[in-house]
Amino acid sequence: MKILVTGSAGFIGFHLCSLLCKNEKINVVGIDNLNDYYDVNLKKNRLRILKQNYKNFQFVKINIENTSKVDDLFSFNKFEAVIHLAAQAGVRYSISEPRKYLNANILGFFNIIDQAKNHKIKHFLFASTSSVYGNSKNFPLNEKENTDKPLSFYAATKKSNEVMAYSYSNIYNLPCTALRFFTVYGPYGRPDMALNIFTKSFINNKQINLHNKGNHIRDFTYVDDIVISISKLINKPPSSKIPFEVYNLASSNPKKLTEFIKVIVKNLDIKKIKIKNLK
Repeated sequence: MKILVTGSAGFIGFHLCSLLCKNEKINVVGIDNLNDYYDVNLKKNRLRILKQNYKNFQFVKINIENTSKVDDLFSFNKFEAVIHLAAQAGVRYSISEPRKYLNANILGFFNIIDQAKNHKIKHFLFASTSSVYGNSKNFPLNEKENTDKPLSFYAATKKSNEVMAYSYSNIYNLPCTALRFFTVYGPYGRPDMALNIFTKSFINNKQINLHNKGNHIRDFTYVDDIVISISKLINKPPSSKIPFEVYNLASSNPKKLTEFIKVIVKNLDIKKIKIKNLK
């Protein structure tokens, strides 16, 4: 079985490729553009580990916004499944650089799903986000919840992906599964995530800014749980009249940010930390 994983040098992509490649019957082709949104060396280190450990992993550097390169990729490979994780990540960055999200998350997404349709891929799975729920207070969040009011442009692009995929499922009978990730953490994580920002600040005796006195609640989800869930879904494409499905991938064990910080501090064995409480 040959699987395409886009964003293979990313945090979740790296862990997913590692898991899939442990099965020698699976050949994984990973693509990434290695952009500089965060430390490129971290991405290169992830790829180095994959290349060293797995003979059934192949990497191709491609920008998914490049239509002809994406077309060639699908023409030269016979993929059975596509797991589309490549995207411009980050909620705050989408405030200052919305066009980057438009290009990567809308045009790039279209290029991948359109080729998945053209080459009759058996299952197209893609990364969405818990951010599509906006400011919903209906906990626990259910997949049937209304998601028409995303609060960031990043979330808006992910909501758009879900709508685009639904239409492709309806028109072309392409089996599509949307995966709404909830605050993923773990080894080789993104430096712009709270876990790494807080840890680095505490080690260097620097102040962190904490909104809402840290009383907001998150479903912190370990990356292994995420990739195991994805791997179990690959061979279970939706089979309904319109073959489209949405899954929340979460811990279902919400924690206050203050508790999250206490765990970090305890493990660092630090006595004093600097916190500035913001609105």
